[in-house]
Amino acid sequence: MAQMAQQTSGVLRRYRWKELGLLVLPGLILLLLMSQLLIIRSSNDTTTVNNLRNFPILDGLIPILGFIAAVLVAHIILNVFFRKADQVLLPLVALLSGLGVVMMTRLGPDIPPRVGPIPDLGSKQLLWVLLGLAICLGTMFILRNITWLSRYKYTWLLFCFAVLLPSVIQGILTFKSGAPSRDVLGFGPLKLQPSEFLKIGVAIFFAGYLNDNRDILAEGSYRVGPLRLPPLRQLGPMLFMLGIGLLSFLVVRELGLAMLVYSLFLCMTYVATGKKSYVLVSLLAFVLLASIGYALLPYVQNRFATVAFNPADWTHLTPKEDAFATDQGLQVYQGLINVSSGGILGSGLGLGYPVRTPVIDSDMAFTAYAEEFGLVGLFAIIGIYLLIVHRGFRIAAEASDTFSKLLATGLTSIFALQTLIITAGDLKLLPLTGIPLPYLSNGGNAILANFIIVGILLRISHNTAVERDGPY
Repeated sequence: MAQMAQQTSGVLRRYRWKELGLLVLPGLILLLLMSQLLIIRSSNDTTTVNNLRNFPILDGLIPILGFIAAVLVAHIILNVFFRKADQVLLPLVALLSGLGVVMMTRLGPDIPPRVGPIPDLGSKQLLWVLLGLAICLGTMFILRNITWLSRYKYTWLLFCFAVLLPSVIQGILTFKSGAPSRDVLGFGPLKLQPSEFLKIGVAIFFAGYLNDNRDILAEGSYRVGPLRLPPLRQLGPMLFMLGIGLLSFLVVRELGLAMLVYSLFLCMTYVATGKKSYVLVSLLAFVLLASIGYALLPYVQNRFATVAFNPADWTHLTPKEDAFATDQGLQVYQGLINVSSGGILGSGLGLGYPVRTPVIDSDMAFTAYAEEFGLVGLFAIIGIYLLIVHRGFRIAAEASDTFSKLLATGLTSIFALQTLIITAGDLKLLPLTGIPLPYLSNGGNAILANFIIVGILLRISHNTAVERDGPY
């Protein structure tokens, strides 16, 4: 009896109580938000107001209750098989994912006629999130030993090229149009964005490559002025990956993907070598290539023109400026109106008009949260992203082997850079790109890719803790 009590005490002591406690808060927030949305919609329906028996709260809460149940199942699986994995990452990701489901439920039915309402947009988002949770757990089960990924780094290099190749072909076929071709491939009703999986392949390749060659890269063999460059054998694969970024910029005409790949290269190279000279030279090369792209590609000029144009003094706009603000700059400027309309506390979920902004469910989703949650909600969301980045870099710092450190750093950098690029674009601080906001934007394979990243980070944290403290 005493032995059984001792075993029970040991199980309870090892339980992931911190994670369970942190999951309670997201669950309550999501239930409150969904209830508010349903109440607002019901108040606009006179038949429902006059007959409270038809009040659809319970039916409307079923999807979010299903989401909470799925997250709890994931928590139980982690507790049984991966109890030493990081206990903060899943609650943070669950909160963002749940907010995405709630917002897509809110936006779908109100999308303007030019696109068409999507009543089941929230259900589709929920389905992708549930699939993402399953893939996250599957990734953790498959990657028992993270380091085996480094053995196939050149396979991942070919994977990156193969993933981008269809978009390159499409970009070549539509090159004369000069407009962004968007790296979106259609398979019947299914739309895939290869760059979402390309970024993971790039991070794995860089982690494996830098792990094997970081000493040579750090020392350098050839002197070019004040710089010491590595041998061509070590430099060639890195230049090939930068060529993928250049193809994204010039041929696929996807500015966001090019910025992401190039920024990831800079982050991981600096972390592996500690040499600022590589970063400075790469930044100079980026400025040079950006200048050439700006001169050759009209779509780049339009993106930068949107950033430079100031619509604040709208009463003194010339006819040409007014035409620009209502055509090429409409998406960004309408998004800024969303942000300003929200004020400090926001209009309230379901009480704003963010759907007037084109592509509000994807490219401009950040401004929808700004209008209905206000600056307070916006800062809270940014704070959640920062906490996720903090946990990712902490996992990287604690990893026991260099490859895991570099891989966790790269994957976390992807998350941070992607968030920075799209939020800055929505706020007119950088040119707007088509990169989705992680977990909060509508996007199927983007959600799956981000859950794969979380799965790898959780597996690294579990392996590190087991090696440090033992399995129990």
